[in-house]
Amino acid sequence: MDRMFRVLAFWTGIFTVMFYVGDMDESALLFLVQTAFFLAVSYLKLSERMYMYIFGAYLTVFMIGFTYYTTFILQPGFH
Repeated sequence: MDRMFRVLAFWTGIFTVMFYVGDMDESALLFLVQTAFFLAVSYLKLSERMYMYIFGAYLTVFMIGFTYYTTFILQPGFH
């Protein structure tokens, strides 16, 4: 399971680079933080159950943040 967190760190790192190249600095910083989180957690040598709990908590926090952003911050309309 620790290897899957390294895979997640790899892909969030790829997104970090792509966002940075595309001049989307805030998104790049957000994904850089996620990359550091996944990489740090992957080297903790936790049990598989604990890795699943951490991933479930990560998904819960993501969905709460995404719902808040799309409900209260994102303004619909054409540019």
